[in-house]
Amino acid sequence: MPLELSVGVDIGGTKIHFALVDAQGKLYADEQIPTEAIQGAAAVMERTLQGIERMLGLVDRMKDAVVIKGIGIGSAGQIDFASGSVAYAVDTLPGWTGMRIQARAEERFPDLPIIVDNDVNVMAVAELRCGAAKGLRHFICLALGTGIGGAVVENGRLVRGAFGGAGELGHVSVDFNGPQCSCGNLGCLELYASGSGIARLAKEEAASFNDSRAVMQAWLQGDAQASQLMNIAIAALASGISSLIHTFNPEAVIIGGGVAEAGDAFLSAIRRETQKRTSAAMWKAVELKLAAAGNVAGVKGAALQLWHYPK
Repeated sequence: MPLELSVGVDIGGTKIHFALVDAQGKLYADEQIPTEAIQGAAAVMERTLQGIERMLGLVDRMKDAVVIKGIGIGSAGQIDFASGSVAYAVDTLPGWTGMRIQARAEERFPDLPIIVDNDVNVMAVAELRCGAAKGLRHFICLALGTGIGGAVVENGRLVRGAFGGAGELGHVSVDFNGPQCSCGNLGCLELYASGSGIARLAKEEAASFNDSRAVMQAWLQGDAQASQLMNIAIAALASGISSLIHTFNPEAVIIGGGVAEAGDAFLSAIRRETQKRTSAAMWKAVELKLAAAGNVAGVKGAALQLWHYPK
């Protein structure tokens, strides 16, 4: 029996990741290319389609040993899941708002099923099918990167909202008197606990750190100034997570993304602070966990959509 694989695509502001993935989440081939977003949305879409063609070309060379189940795409931005179009994207992907990703892919690959979703939603699919959420029915994913993305899974299904934009958890306010966020709200979680948020705090305090990674590395080594900054970030994150726990009563909150690469020390600090802010019954029911799929979560989850949402 031939091996069934799906093409996974993860479109971000910095890179586009392509892979051939099986139903268990194993990668058989992958490639990363720079997004070159400055060239504009049309160029990014064409680079995406060409990358998919290269993945399909690898399959062609495998002859009858492999069959393609379809193409799964995860993209930064708010995605209208029904149409596979970008409802809104930030300036890291200039002009990406309105891009008809699914329609453009279907024009190029008319014989294959194609599914498009938000990048953190596909991360949640990866964690559900072969990661830290395996066996769970109710959980939340937080991706702590340059910004903060989120996904909510209720009874095994992603909560999508009116058009697919649900899960913008980085824009939960943790300080209603705080600075204004790009979304229009005040004191958003993203302003304190994302990579850009930690860097903002460091700049305001005139700290001698170039970026959030430098802050976190110094914090792990016991630096006093870095500890002050991270105490703010961890308190904000714990406040946001506690609010989400009280809202959704999840079995787990799964934390991934570059900021979370600080590992167990970071997770332990978040656990301690979140427990202080959460009711005993809610805390007893939930577990805080690091994401298991790592830096391939996006491309893996994108591909796994073909089994998760069979067409």
